[in-house]
Amino acid sequence: MRTGTGDGMRQPVRPRVGVLLVGCPRYRKLGADTERGEYDARKKQFAEGFLRDLGEIAEPVYPGIVYEREDVQRAIRHFLENTVDCIVCTFLSWSQDYAWVRFLRDVYDVPLLSYVPTLSRAEYDDTRDEDDFIQFLSNGGLVGSLVGSGSVPRLSRTAEVLVGAFASVKERISSFARAAHARARLRGARFGLVANYNELMWSTYIDPYNMFARIGPELHFISYAELKHETDAVSDEAAAAYVRELSDRYTVEPDVAPELFLESARASLALANMREGHGLDALVLNDVDHELFETIGLRPGFYHESFGANDAVLVPEGDLGAGTIVYALKRMTGAQVNFAEPFYVEEATNSFAAGHAGPNDHTDDSVRELVRVSRDVRFAKTSFRFAGAPFAWYRIAPGPKTFAHFSEVDGAYKIVSFTAESLPGKHQLCSYSHSDFRPAGSVTALFERVISVGTTQHFAVVDGDARADLARLARLSGFAFHDLDREGQTT
Repeated sequence: MRTGTGDGMRQPVRPRVGVLLVGCPRYRKLGADTERGEYDARKKQFAEGFLRDLGEIAEPVYPGIVYEREDVQRAIRHFLENTVDCIVCTFLSWSQDYAWVRFLRDVYDVPLLSYVPTLSRAEYDDTRDEDDFIQFLSNGGLVGSLVGSGSVPRLSRTAEVLVGAFASVKERISSFARAAHARARLRGARFGLVANYNELMWSTYIDPYNMFARIGPELHFISYAELKHETDAVSDEAAAAYVRELSDRYTVEPDVAPELFLESARASLALANMREGHGLDALVLNDVDHELFETIGLRPGFYHESFGANDAVLVPEGDLGAGTIVYALKRMTGAQVNFAEPFYVEEATNSFAAGHAGPNDHTDDSVRELVRVSRDVRFAKTSFRFAGAPFAWYRIAPGPKTFAHFSEVDGAYKIVSFTAESLPGKHQLCSYSHSDFRPAGSVTALFERVISVGTTQHFAVVDGDARADLARLARLSGFAFHDLDREGQTT
């Protein structure tokens, strides 16, 4: 296990996208003696350009043009063996139904996107010329898409539809692929809960069986005794090395006791080692359980870099729903995702304060100047063994943010989201990573909508506007989605 805090943890997301290009076998050899060549050669040229464009936002997985039933069978095997996150389906012209219908019937459960490219202008002058006539046939992808569209609902499949030049739909394709990537990763994820649900927050409880069956993550319950064992196994040398790296990276406040700093670093390394040992994608820590403090003497205060390096996340308060949405946003954006709960509203500034105590991702190099190592003031006067042990006190970076909540409702799931601007300011709320946030509209109206929809207090927070990705993830996964920036709109 490395002890370093690392630099620049953000990684661009590269979904793996299957490419199904459906051609017409009746046209395949037409135009062999024409200037632009036969239909098949023209379509291969289109495929090269499309794969090049798609490669800017994803990792294409391409089995070749599909003409016959054997091509369909080969394509499905190729997509399955390469574990694609989704499949982009494009008709290269009019095409017989048997290849497309066979694909819809036989392909496994994977998100489908029907993409219809458009032309800036027609690519022929007069179809009396054979070369132009073959080009006219080659440009007829809209015909194939229309014919094929009727089979999608008839075979109980769904597909998102995009029509336009690639440049005009590029971001929408990218958003679809990112959402499909998050869905696929959730379906194969492994979550660990240390050590139990939070008995103070019943509204955060999620049925593990339903979560596995409907969303995908398998859940492992991990005891505080195991965390104690892992903590004891971290040597003084390893803990001291981590303290030095944290001290070199961040400002350490003068009242931080060196012996308590060492113990907080030790326990934080133990969490990282435990994540690695169990192969976890998300570690959900019930860090307000008194048994944790009785067993370990503190709550771990640092978010080790190995979580980000392994595409994993750490969230507090035993909230599996929060773990799910933090992990999904991490997979879709590749960015640092924080964990926060809104505290209070300031009407005079049309803003609200939000944040959270405990470990919060502070590892991105761009926020280094916003992190301090500070005493855990909240527990400093308790009788726990390492009361007041320090943590990374983070002022959430200024700029536009997306808030996203996830919870279970009668066996179904919902995502609730809105955007707000994180405001610059000083470190104010001791023991809480935090910021002040200003929504685009009325802050009071915003929280009327939040509370009317029904959430818990826990939200993931990420840079930028991620609502399009969240909406697609919800649609692909069968979740309800509430975009509270659009008053009264629920999909």
